[in-house]
Amino acid sequence: MIEFSLWDIARNLLLAARWTVLLSLATFLCGGLLGLALLCARLSLAAPARWAVRGHVELFQGTPLLMQLFLCFFGLALFGIEVPAWLAAGIALTLWSSAFLTEIWRGCVEAIAAGQWDAALSLGMTRPQAMRHVVLPQASRIAVAPTVGFLVQIVKGTALASIIGFVELTKAGTMITNATFRPFLVYGAVALFYFAMCWPLSLAARRLEKRLRAPV
Repeated sequence: MIEFSLWDIARNLLLAARWTVLLSLATFLCGGLLGLALLCARLSLAAPARWAVRGHVELFQGTPLLMQLFLCFFGLALFGIEVPAWLAAGIALTLWSSAFLTEIWRGCVEAIAAGQWDAALSLGMTRPQAMRHVVLPQASRIAVAPTVGFLVQIVKGTALASIIGFVELTKAGTMITNATFRPFLVYGAVALFYFAMCWPLSLAARRLEKRLRAPV
């Protein structure tokens, strides 16, 4: 057994936490961009595009994130494509988050009264112009709170990346536990780190929901 002081445990967990933060931010940004593109396709008049997006959403919402990580990491290797753990985690989490963000934002867009669309179209706007200048600015106010709230789920979801060997907060906690045989202390510290990252986001989501709540 290796002797670790409390400072050694905290320092190593803090170093690993930065990878949790970076993976969460990368997932949120990439998943958000993909989710926005999927949202536009989902709301288009082209039926094949709508069906494709719906299939994407159903697939990634209806299967466990853990299985998606396994498929990205081990599945691609079957075709001779060696994928590092961080890249596999990023791809799987991006696809997973895009499915949920697409549905969150679709619900926000559909919450806008149909009269807003009619008014924009009556002014001579095309459907994309109406979406950009009339609907999205209003829908974004509704979307802020649930989007920030979903970021909490992304942070917690990164813990599953430890299964494929990506050394983030949970994986570091497991490695330190194996070296010190102090699971209660180490995993308790890991839980506190996750709480320190997620609680401010949850609080911000609640405050934003109250601040931006307005009739549309």
